[in-house]
Amino acid sequence: MKEIVVISGKGGTGKTSITASFASFTSKKAVLADCDVDAADLHLILKPDIKNSFEFKSGHIARINQDKCTGCGKCMQLCRYEAVSINETGKKATNSFVIDPVSCEGCGVCVHFCPESAIDFPEEVCGEWFISQTRFGPMIHAKLGIAAENSGKLVTLVRNEGKKIAQNQNLEYLIIDGSPGIGCPVIASLTAADLALIVTEPTVSGIHDTKRIAGLTKRLNIKAMICVNKWDINPEASEAIREFSESAQIPFAGLVRYDKVFTNAQRQELSIPEFDDGPVTDDIRKVWESVLKNL
Repeated sequence: MKEIVVISGKGGTGKTSITASFASFTSKKAVLADCDVDAADLHLILKPDIKNSFEFKSGHIARINQDKCTGCGKCMQLCRYEAVSINETGKKATNSFVIDPVSCEGCGVCVHFCPESAIDFPEEVCGEWFISQTRFGPMIHAKLGIAAENSGKLVTLVRNEGKKIAQNQNLEYLIIDGSPGIGCPVIASLTAADLALIVTEPTVSGIHDTKRIAGLTKRLNIKAMICVNKWDINPEASEAIREFSESAQIPFAGLVRYDKVFTNAQRQELSIPEFDDGPVTDDIRKVWESVLKNL
């Protein structure tokens, strides 16, 4: 089983559309994983049929047990995040306190030092993850809760579950729609991958972000390739990206032209090859063939 991650230095470069197109080329021999858990959108194209859903738990949030709280204020005194405040609506004669779950960082200091052991510290439900079936094969995806953290852990969970399904069903590929940028979720998406396809665009920021994400793959010792989407809106910048690819000894996967077929296919909830077997599909197919040759 080969693991291919489609990434970009920024959002909006077209990596999800290209990932969905790759899925359509595999003849149901791949598991798909959407590791952009902060803003997942691969499901908008693939319309997965959810077979199983699971809670994702990570981190802790402190909660004061009002029946045990004596109003000593130790928690408010120690909390460096100012998450503790006086409970103005409390009916007790002495002051009682409440913890703002948004401000709480889950450090556990108040739990440890509360003299009455009046603070509960349950594991927090941060989101959900799903095992689904699509017209192209199995898919693992997730939804992180609003303002929830630990997306890197959720990305790792999604990847690992995708690997299990690929191995159990003897499938050839795990194709991952990675997170944009160079942060923790991206690192979690890339770890131990066989190849990372960097999808970029021919702009000043696109060139800059390509160099950043290429530096990350090099540091992680992950084999990378570069693909320029919408290359014809700025041929000079596209050529600059190709020159960088050569100087950095990163194989160049190909060019994909600008076309409204990207948007029109998304509106119909279809991959580009399903929607239009035209020049853009030919461009993406050449990129896919180049990826396979470099695996």
